[in-house]
Amino acid sequence: MSSFNQAIKLFQTSLLACSLAMAALSSCKEEKKGASVVAQSPDFKIEFGKVSPKSIFRNDSLSIWGGSLVKGEDGLYHMFYSRWPKKIGWEWVNYSEIAHAVSESPFGPFEHKDVALPDRGPEFWDGSTTHNPTVHKFNGKYYLYYMGNTGDKRIVSVPGKPKINWVHRNNQRIGVAVADSPNGPWKRFDKPIIDVSPNEDAHDALMTSNPSVCQMPDGKILMVYKAVGKKDPLPGGGPVVHMVAIGDSPTGPFKKYPEPVFTFEGERFPAEDPYIWYQDGKFRAIVKRIRHQGKIREFSLVHYDSEDGIHWDKAKNFEISKRIVQWENGRVQQFEHLERPQVYMENGEPMALLCAADTLDAKGIRESFNIQIPLKIEKIAP
Repeated sequence: MSSFNQAIKLFQTSLLACSLAMAALSSCKEEKKGASVVAQSPDFKIEFGKVSPKSIFRNDSLSIWGGSLVKGEDGLYHMFYSRWPKKIGWEWVNYSEIAHAVSESPFGPFEHKDVALPDRGPEFWDGSTTHNPTVHKFNGKYYLYYMGNTGDKRIVSVPGKPKINWVHRNNQRIGVAVADSPNGPWKRFDKPIIDVSPNEDAHDALMTSNPSVCQMPDGKILMVYKAVGKKDPLPGGGPVVHMVAIGDSPTGPFKKYPEPVFTFEGERFPAEDPYIWYQDGKFRAIVKRIRHQGKIREFSLVHYDSEDGIHWDKAKNFEISKRIVQWENGRVQQFEHLERPQVYMENGEPMALLCAADTLDAKGIRESFNIQIPLKIEKIAP
């Protein structure tokens, strides 16, 4: 080989090595940049503001539970909530329906407008009951996620002595309805979007319910849902856990992930009612924590976060509230229950937390209603 050809070959080899080095350097910079984004995600400290007396939505003849909020193109705030006749007792599992109320403010007062997802017959998977809604607007359409079931509607409780219709409870599945406006009409589907898994030892072999969803940075839909398996004796089954699924679109299909989240070692029902969202580089969640001390259960609201939406850890500021609310007049009240937390976001920031709350009346009958709580979030740099 001539000295000229050798020089050309040496030059080409050097050029290739230089290109590879530059590519590696660029890749390293991108990895460091990505790691920096995660590292710079702030920790959230979540607190409640004072609550206005107008921020209560109740009905004398109906039990009201939950409440999820979206702002419509009409400038109104649309709340979707569960309700059932108060006189029949705590029969949400077989008589709940999802209704619709509106307000000019996310803090009320709200006025009932119509029933969004009514009873449509026991031949449908969600024909007898619709419950625990969470509403979102994705890409110009409105998506109302919920739990539905079917069954015989047999009443098994009396006021003050709640029991449960296990047929309805174990027929719970997760669905979604779609509309161009929060005023409807809502298109419902013939099949749930999260059904039970076919294998008997699955965490969700018995029932699925209580969906919480948010849109991921890549446009996919992250869902965390309540699941009950068949490892514990039926009809109750158990343990009660939460699972993760990711969908390519708001209506699925959803890929389930195998490991439960929000778990505590040795506890078979440690959490319930998560609300998830994505903000400032992390997925965030407000969750109802259930602590068991013998037969006594203590509820509080706590805070988790996650970098990928699949693996969740207790946030640095974990405790949020032990069901305590302060009113604008300074009165402090601790509720028996403060559940189904649903965050309302506006301009990318959490503004309000809608919760199901209840008190006992003079006869010892449980009165449930929705409360809208201002949120105060302090962002703490890592």
